[in-house]
Amino acid sequence: MPRERSLATIVNNELQLGHYSEGEKALRWYLKQHPGDRAAQAMLRQLTADPRQMLGDRWRPHVVQSGDSYSTLATRYLGDPNLFLILARYNNSSNPSMLRAGETLHMPASAKGTSSAPETPPAVPGDDDRGAIAAAPQAIATPATELPAAKARRLQNESVALLDQGHKDQALARLGEALAIEPRLKPVDTKATTLRTQLLGSYHERAIVLYRDQQLEQAIALWNRVLAIDPGYEPAIAYRARARELQHRLKQY
Repeated sequence: MPRERSLATIVNNELQLGHYSEGEKALRWYLKQHPGDRAAQAMLRQLTADPRQMLGDRWRPHVVQSGDSYSTLATRYLGDPNLFLILARYNNSSNPSMLRAGETLHMPASAKGTSSAPETPPAVPGDDDRGAIAAAPQAIATPATELPAAKARRLQNESVALLDQGHKDQALARLGEALAIEPRLKPVDTKATTLRTQLLGSYHERAIVLYRDQQLEQAIALWNRVLAIDPGYEPAIAYRARARELQHRLKQY
C-alpha cells in the first residue's frame, strides 16, 4: 500500500519538479483517501487536461526575467498562482521549477476557462468534511479586478483560517500562494508569522536536497524565493553562495 503524503508534499516534491507520472499516481491515491478535496481535484485536472483546450490556442510571448516562476506568471496572466502546472504544461515544460532568464514562454491571450476550481458541484453539508473545509476559502467570491496586493492579503488570511481549522499543510500552501504574489507581505499576526517561518524552512530544506543532488539551478531558484521573502535569511544566503561557487567551478571543467 503506498504511503499517504500531504497534498503540499505531492505538489512540491513531484509536480513542481516535473515528476508528472509519479505525481498523478500520488494525487489519485490521495483522492481515494480524501475524495472531497477540491484543491487536489483541481491539481489533477491541470495534470490531465489538454492545456490548449483549457487555456486556448492564442498566445502572447513573455521573456523570462530574473525572479519569474510559473506561479508568479500564472498570477500575472491567469490571475491564480495555483494554475502554475497547466501553464507549465502549456509551455511543454518538463520541470516547472526551472526557468531560465531570457527564454521566451507562451502566455495565453485569453484567461477564459482557467479557473482552478474543479468541475464538480459545490460541497454541501454532509460531504467529506476535509474537502468542504479546504474548499471554503476558494468559494469566496472575489472581484475580477482584485489587485495583487489585496489578493495576497486575502490568501494570507485564508491560510490562518485553514490553520485554525487544523489543516496545516493546506495553510502552508495557501500562504505560499500569497507570497508568490507579494513576497514582502507582512504577517497579519503571530500565526501568520509562524506559518511564514515554517514555509521558509520547508523551501530551504528542499533546496538543500536539490543542492546535494547537484541540481544547482533549481536549488538556487528556491533560495532566491526564500530571500525574496526574507532577505536576511542567513542559511539561504550561505548555501546559495556555496551553490553559485560550485556551479562556477563545474562550468570551468
